[in-house]
Amino acid sequence: MVELPRSALSRRSLLRSSAAAGAGLGLAGLAPGAAAAQNPWPAAKGETMMGVPFEAHDVVRVGIIGVGNRGSSMLPLFLELDGVEITAVCDTSAEAVERAARAVVEQGRPEPARYSAGEHDFENLLARDDVDFAYIATPWEWHAPMAAAAMRNGKHVGVECPLGVTVDELWELVDVSEQTRRHCIQLENCCYGQNELRVLRMAHDGMFGDLLYGAGAYLHDLRDLLFSKTYYAGQWRRAWHTKLDGDLYPTHGLGPVAAYLDVNRGDRLVRITSMSTPALGLAAYRQEHLPPEDPAWQERYAKGDATMSLIQTEQGRVIHLVHDVSNGRPYSRLNQLQGTKGVFEDYPPRIYLEPTSTPHEWGNWDDHAEHDHWLWKEVGPGPGGHGGMDYLMLYRLAQTMHLGLPPDIDVYDSAIWSAPFALSAQSIERGSAPVEFPDFTRGRWRTPHPGTDSPKP
Repeated sequence: MVELPRSALSRRSLLRSSAAAGAGLGLAGLAPGAAAAQNPWPAAKGETMMGVPFEAHDVVRVGIIGVGNRGSSMLPLFLELDGVEITAVCDTSAEAVERAARAVVEQGRPEPARYSAGEHDFENLLARDDVDFAYIATPWEWHAPMAAAAMRNGKHVGVECPLGVTVDELWELVDVSEQTRRHCIQLENCCYGQNELRVLRMAHDGMFGDLLYGAGAYLHDLRDLLFSKTYYAGQWRRAWHTKLDGDLYPTHGLGPVAAYLDVNRGDRLVRITSMSTPALGLAAYRQEHLPPEDPAWQERYAKGDATMSLIQTEQGRVIHLVHDVSNGRPYSRLNQLQGTKGVFEDYPPRIYLEPTSTPHEWGNWDDHAEHDHWLWKEVGPGPGGHGGMDYLMLYRLAQTMHLGLPPDIDVYDSAIWSAPFALSAQSIERGSAPVEFPDFTRGRWRTPHPGTDSPKP
């Protein structure tokens, strides 16, 4: 039985949990010889999962946990994949489970098993012997407990963002993955965006020269959805804004930039410094749109509207990370990369490369389409999902499982991309003091192994 400590999800307890997990990590930034006497990470409980292939599957059998907004939008994309079967669906809403099951049957597929008997019925789904891969799309506090339970039940698991909300949880998922030999994957769809993969290929081809810094963000006006009575069940996502001041959604911005910089494949994230603006946006929206008797008037928002972080890598590079969902603005993930020979900036996409670009003028991004990743050249956006990145993420996942290849994104990538959720809050709590990143690879971050720039099989 997985007992989720709901009472522990206060701002203070989240900070304490992450701080305790980070104790002793100050050695992470020192030279190897200085840390030789004592490794700055907990003892391993299993062998590394870096570069470990899936066992080959003729058919990938998927159990879906969470068929609300995100899960139900991904279900049709799973059904478009050859050699993938949905064998079970689970949600606390019986109505949502019935809708999902009908959608599977209407596609001419076998009827999936249904689980909706309370918050822990997912455990019965995970006990099934006809599930190879568990897909988790639930509120954030459930992600890590469900993922750990999936691996302990012999399932590979893919998790929506973030992977976990404390450093303790992230270490547990690394340990359980290594112990069980099951993969735990952050399903970071933005890593499969067309622009992101094109920049990745160009960076790895040396077109930007030596890489210096990048930027990523999640800048998305969610005010209407955060206050919706139906979109997030129980309005769970807005509740996080009352608990924690930090970057609550780091992976969309960090994942692609970390790939550009070969994080965990030659470089690593060392430290983060964060600060937030005042928390004004949600209160202003409440003032303008909610009646005085609405329960939301009892809320006090701890999360600053914009959280900005600077992350330094072992090689001295810098990543600028931003989160803001509380103010009116067009959508952006920033998605920037600067090297000694040029720069790419997104939203809108534009590029400057030496020696071919006209000095002081942006070039046409479309002129570089020949550098597109093979997924975009030969598979394309398919049936869509955020412009196609959702489908390509699932296509590639299924392909690696069919062929018995390592996943593009492993548990170490997944953990480090989600770590700013907790670490940014620690930094802000300490007056924007630098906070060390754990080394989830336990010193193996220089090891070359497959990533999102993997060649076509």
